[in-house]
Amino acid sequence: MTDDAPACPECSQPMKSGGVVLVKREDDGRRTCRRLLRCAGLHVWWRWADRPEGPLETCPMPELFR
Repeated sequence: MTDDAPACPECSQPMKSGGVVLVKREDDGRRTCRRLLRCAGLHVWWRWADRPEGPLETCPMPELFR
């Protein structure tokens, strides 16, 4: 996992790490962490921690991580 946070896809502001969440991944059934990222514009994104090159996905429950 790298420390280089990308720019927010919605507003282009720099994002900061918001921690990790342990969830069950549907495609392989493994319990794996998702890395949370958020920007100053209150957009919350996440990606699989073990797939740092993977796409950012909109977090479906951002109100839990603000």
